Amino acid sequence: MRKTILSIILILALPSAIMAGNRAASLKDVLGKYFLIGAAVNVPQTDGRDVKGAEVVKDNFNAIVAENCMKSEVLQPVEGKFNWEDADKLIKFGEENNLTITGHCLVWHSQAPRWFFVDSLGKPVSREVLIERLHKHISTVVSRYKGKILGWDVVNEAINDDGTYRKSPFYNIIGPEFIDLAFKFAHEADPNAQLYYNDYSMAKPGKRAAVCKLVRHLQSIGCRIDAVGMQSHNGLDFPDLKDYEASIDSFAACGVKVMFTELDLNLLPNPQYFGGADVSQNFRYDKKYNPYPNGLDKAMNRKFEDRYMEFFKIYRKHASQISRITLWGVSDKSSWLNNWPIPGRSSYPLLFDRDYKAKPVVKKIINLFK
Repeated sequence: MRKTILSIILILALPSAIMAGNRAASLKDVLGKYFLIGAAVNVPQTDGRDVKGAEVVKDNFNAIVAENCMKSEVLQPVEGKFNWEDADKLIKFGEENNLTITGHCLVWHSQAPRWFFVDSLGKPVSREVLIERLHKHISTVVSRYKGKILGWDVVNEAINDDGTYRKSPFYNIIGPEFIDLAFKFAHEADPNAQLYYNDYSMAKPGKRAAVCKLVRHLQSIGCRIDAVGMQSHNGLDFPDLKDYEASIDSFAACGVKVMFTELDLNLLPNPQYFGGADVSQNFRYDKKYNPYPNGLDKAMNRKFEDRYMEFFKIYRKHASQISRITLWGVSDKSSWLNNWPIPGRSSYPLLFDRDYKAKPVVKKIINLFK
């Protein structure tokens, strides 16, 4: 009788065992042994409306970051009135699915509410007032999610491509010290949270040198900084791969990890004067800039695969220096590049297509790391 019961149990368990054994290895199964591999998620994916997108995240990634819902214009649209609804849902989604969460971002000039920088008459506030507002925002946000978030993009895009400081309202009113203060305020609110600096065009020598100088400065005044985020909004002909690798080595030599925080691949032709990833860039729609409305042709698909493999070969080579790679979006369907820098285009920048299916390059990436 005992043998019979045991046989029945084994038979019942067999299909599940076969299914588990047959399940193809995912990005998180293989790349996750080297570093976190994640995606930026949007609100529909965390509140239950985009079920397929959420499944892609759960099946393939072990880390998430908020695409927009943790930016200051969303969290504090009116002074002193915080809107936690969407950010709380992201935290819950991450916790329920055992995903490592990164906070993005505490200080960024571009998606900050206008009130942050002006008084009741619309005139620029004093240095003291802006520092106080900065302190309150960072302290409130970081404290709310203390212990739930691994680390924060503390400051985003504060340096120009030539290595000079961006003349943002934060810089113009406070001076370059706003970066020091932001890192200090974040550390005070959660001493255990990792802290990062994040920017685009990080392969450019001028920006590389300036960011290295910034990292060493923060370290010299006792600020915690754990990693530098190279956004990596890449194209078919940029960045230069030698410069890209040089930046990895340079940042690592400063004693911090390197993260690729907003990875995607823009395959579409760009208008004249377009460059970098400044979100203020906006160009008028023209059919010549939207050559693949119904999908990539065979030749472009080949270029897409080859280019992604070039980057992941670099990531494999430098795996010991890297702590996280995050795709900027889940699938082509919801990528920001469909509407930036030209609205209304069909872009194909990510590893999962508009039907939420893994593209062939995903298997190649996995095999590279096996």
